[in-house]
This record gives sequence, structure tokens and C-alpha cells, in this order.
Amino acid sequence: MWKHPIFRLTLWAIAFFFAFSFIKPDIANANSYHWGFSKSKDGKPADAGAKFESMLKEYGAFYRGDPNKKVIYLTFDNGFENGYTESILDTLKEENVPATFFLTGHYLTSATDLVKRMIKEGHIIGNHSYGHPDMSKLSDEELVKEWKKFDSKLNEVAGIKRTHYVRPPKGIFNERVLEVGNKHGYTHMFWDTAFVDWHADSNVGWEYAYDELMNQLHPGALILLHTVAKHNADALPKFIKEAKKQGYTFGSLDDLVMESVLE
Repeated sequence: MWKHPIFRLTLWAIAFFFAFSFIKPDIANANSYHWGFSKSKDGKPADAGAKFESMLKEYGAFYRGDPNKKVIYLTFDNGFENGYTESILDTLKEENVPATFFLTGHYLTSATDLVKRMIKEGHIIGNHSYGHPDMSKLSDEELVKEWKKFDSKLNEVAGIKRTHYVRPPKGIFNERVLEVGNKHGYTHMFWDTAFVDWHADSNVGWEYAYDELMNQLHPGALILLHTVAKHNADALPKFIKEAKKQGYTFGSLDDLVMESVLE
């Protein structure tokens, strides 16, 4: 009977069904982008290029402020604590400057006291995902789980119900990540000012960070700094003072979003 054409066709159909019913879409091979831009020079705006500009605009994401207004937005990425965040917070408090700290789940549990201080002193907590994965390789459900798991832990340790601003680990993303984020009330915040500053054992000195920040200083700058580097903590007060001297003010990401709404 097994040689009968109809029987063999039926077996083939069953085998085909079971073989493909357990295959998930190949999320890993979906398009992914690494965030990048041409750095600001001589006070001119940084440029992410037409493709990224269009993509971010479509999904309501940001990477800079108004290039015609001398307002700066400070953001920090905190994956783990290396002993310098307290100094950074001291500087922000002394200079009365707001900031957003994009944290991971690990940081919420390992540096809870610092997280509470950030909130107490009026800074915004951003969502850098719970486990710091490549977000472009996750399914829609896994993306939401990363963000919601972070929010749940933040609520548990600090009483903040949820975050509104997200930043993809290592700047890796795609349009689906932006779209899913939007559906769940998250706005993606990229940046237009950055440099290699994430090496925890770096001893290049504060001048390195200061010079990078001053060389890229421009109206509407959305700055990314990592808190693990001593040179960032040491350069920050000097940078803020000089920026203020040049007529710059410091805004929060809430200010940035509100300004875009009112335009």
C-alpha cells in the first residue's frame, strides 16, 4: 500500500507540515542597522544621512534637537557600576543640569541606591533593555518582554511604573524595533554626539573626553556618555561650565519631545 502514489503523497504532505510548522521566522537574518552619523564640526549639526533621518521621522524617534537653538541634552548609558556615577550625579546637582540615564536590568539590581538617587534628583530613567541583547534579532514578543521586564523591575525597586524612552544596546536596530516600540508607548532616543568612552579601565585623562565634547559641541546636541569611564566623570564639570559660558543651556528629553509636539 505504501507504494501507492496517493498514499506516498499523503505521507509527504504530513512530513512537510511537521517539518515547517516548528520553524520560526529567521529573525536573525532580518535587516539590522548600526546607528551612525557624521560628527559635528565647527558648531554645525551632526548628520545621520537621509535614510536614517527619514526612518526616525516616520517612527517619531530622535537623535538631536533643534539645530537652531543652543540647547544640549545629556544622556548616559549605565550597563554596570564602576564607581563614577556618584561623581556625575554630584556634578549635575551642583550645575543644576538634567539628564537621562539609560539603564539595564543588571544596573537596577546592582546599583539600586544610585537609581533611587537619580529619580530623587529629577533625572529621567531610560530603558536600555533588561538583558542588553541585539534587539534586531528578537521577535516582537521578545522585544516587548525586554522592555516590560525592565519596567517591572524598575517599579519594584524604585516605584516608577514604566519608562517612555528606549535606546537599543550597541545602537543596533531596525524598523520593526522602532515600530514595535511605538505600539507599546516607547520613543527611541539615539544620539548625535559620542566617542569611544566605554572602556572601564581607560586612563586617557579628562582632557580626552573634554576635547571630544567641545569639538562636537553644537546647537541641539544629544550627547551620549558612558558612566564607567573616569575621564567622563572628571571632564563633565569642566564641559558644562564651558558650554554655559558659550551660551548653551541644558534640557531634558521631556523638553525635547514637548518642543517637537509644539512645532
